[in-house]
Amino acid sequence: MNEEGHVYRVSGTLVIAENVKNAKIGDVVHIGEQELLGEIVRIIGNKVAIQCFEDTTGLRPGEPVINTNKPLVAELAPGLLGQIYDGLQMPEKKLFELTENPFVRRGYKLPPLDYDKKWEFIPEFTVKKHINEYVKLEKYRVKVGDKVEEGSIIGSTQETSAIEHKIMVPYGIRGKIIDLREGKYNIKEPIATIELPDGTKKEITMLQYWPVRKPRPYREHLPLTTPLITGQRVIDVFFPIPKGGAGAIPGGFGTGKTVTLHQLARWCDADVVVYIGCGERGNEMADVIAHFPQLKDPRTGKTLSERSIFIANVSNLPVFARESSIYMGVTIAEYYRDMGYDVALMADSTSRWAEAMRDISGRLEEIPAERGFPAYLAERIASFYERSGRVVTLGHPERIGSLTIMGATSPPGGDFSEPVTSTTVRFIGTLWALDKELAFQRHFPAINWLMSFSKYAELLEKYWARKDPKFLKLREEALTVLEEAAKIEEIARIVGEKALPDDQRQILLTAEILRHGFLYQNAFHKVDTYCEPPKQIKMLSAIMQYHEWTKRLVKEGNVTIDEIRDVRISVTTPEGEVKQTLAVTELEKVRMVKGTDYIDELMDKIKEKLDELAEKHGVIL
Repeated sequence: MNEEGHVYRVSGTLVIAENVKNAKIGDVVHIGEQELLGEIVRIIGNKVAIQCFEDTTGLRPGEPVINTNKPLVAELAPGLLGQIYDGLQMPEKKLFELTENPFVRRGYKLPPLDYDKKWEFIPEFTVKKHINEYVKLEKYRVKVGDKVEEGSIIGSTQETSAIEHKIMVPYGIRGKIIDLREGKYNIKEPIATIELPDGTKKEITMLQYWPVRKPRPYREHLPLTTPLITGQRVIDVFFPIPKGGAGAIPGGFGTGKTVTLHQLARWCDADVVVYIGCGERGNEMADVIAHFPQLKDPRTGKTLSERSIFIANVSNLPVFARESSIYMGVTIAEYYRDMGYDVALMADSTSRWAEAMRDISGRLEEIPAERGFPAYLAERIASFYERSGRVVTLGHPERIGSLTIMGATSPPGGDFSEPVTSTTVRFIGTLWALDKELAFQRHFPAINWLMSFSKYAELLEKYWARKDPKFLKLREEALTVLEEAAKIEEIARIVGEKALPDDQRQILLTAEILRHGFLYQNAFHKVDTYCEPPKQIKMLSAIMQYHEWTKRLVKEGNVTIDEIRDVRISVTTPEGEVKQTLAVTELEKVRMVKGTDYIDELMDKIKEKLDELAEKHGVIL
């Protein structure tokens, strides 16, 4: 009998091996002559069940299995930004150059980072200090003799023009710095030496390793009081997410999940963006990778790739590699959070991740739960979203970082009651529910304002109150109008809108303006693609002011809705031509005009015309 670890049986990507030395759950192993990567997921006597990260075609019983005695880890160092990795952190650009084939061959092992590239290390760095809602940059310099602990920053290197990469003391090390080496080094060369409490000396490099399935530690969890500004009106105003929050965006095929996540990645005010394509179609992910890095970063004016990392694990890759991609992405995101940055992670989609778990569970012959998903589905989803948060990090100086997680789910047929979506809703604070009917009407983002929610709205009240004391009241009134309009529309479908009383038709009019002029947002329009918070507040204020005026006209002056709809104002076109246009139409178009000055000008014109209508009916606005 072979006393060395060897393959006993192969079933798809599941490999049963015998006599694997020092086997532990989570250990990474090399399987077969090609040294395919796999992870031990179960131990039964002298046999182990291994999930292979690669295609097992051609693998035979008897081939060797070597235990590395290490879990799956992420390599963390300068050089991560701008990279496109697979679920195992292999750089896909280099894989393509090596294989000259879009389909990755088995057995290739490439280092995640460039071990030869030199980085300029300096024992100096800047950290954001949070004073209420204000952020101040403070500069620190480290010197020989300083005492440090795990997580302490000992210097930095300029990773890209947008991000200063802080070099931190690895977890489990504390002591006194006895040597600092300023200059150019690669990530494996020592840059400092620390004397530990027992007198031993430990050399520090820029490279760290971290097990992807283990959350990185922090000192303290903080309240979520600062919104992640996305520039998307329906999100920022009605269903906000704070820095450090967790949100989900479920929707059926064609409802715009990917485009919405692209918008969030491009415009949100996070310092670093990690985008995970988990089990998505290859052509869709190729489009993201080809065009997304070329987008101009609105913060720096350079390419967005300078502060972005992509994990591309498409649907034709083995399911276990897909399952690991989520953990790889969130571990890299936590690493930048620990530097004191605000990090946004987009996972598209967690449904494909859950399907990978279902596939693995089935091969392991585990007892299935609802719709074949494993019984531990809820625990895995919870553990993923709970890695979000706004925290005080370990080490000196004290710094605050945040990790905001936004995951897409793809419920079959748009059924939100299916296990992945319904379970996800239990562990998140914001839900952006995409509606296929809105999508079919070409209303994007197709976020249904009746099905969506944000549990964080109350936590962010103080922030918005400082921006505008009237904002919270405006938001509440607008949501009330939209809810009332939804009830009235059900009646209108039966009796027709013309048969409704004018007070109800007036609510429908305001809801129409809110839908077309505020909730709808064109991602491809150069102005409308991003709406800054002051303009959001100004637009909502203008629409709700118009609502109050028209409500009074209907209630006190018996003015018909047809008369109100027919109110026209004079506007000047970009070509200098003066023309008459409907006030309602012009109010809906302000979203496409840059700045807020035009809103004030427009409201003055509308008020003038409505005053004339009010005088005609004996009403004072």
